[in-house]
Amino acid sequence: MARLLSTGEAAKALSIDRSTLARWHREGKVTPADITAGGHARWDVEDLRAQIRQLRQT
Repeated sequence: MARLLSTGEAAKALSIDRSTLARWHREGKVTPADITAGGHARWDVEDLRAQIRQLRQT
């Protein structure tokens, strides 16, 4: 199983700003792999890349 990353770590891995990823999540454009008990998003980077590719195609 892939390691799940915080929003900041995932944004850095994709070379985008953390606020951009957080906004996309708020707007429902991307969905995290998990939400912690404290309400923090955790991301699978490969899944997130696939979601972003899908967004670009629409």
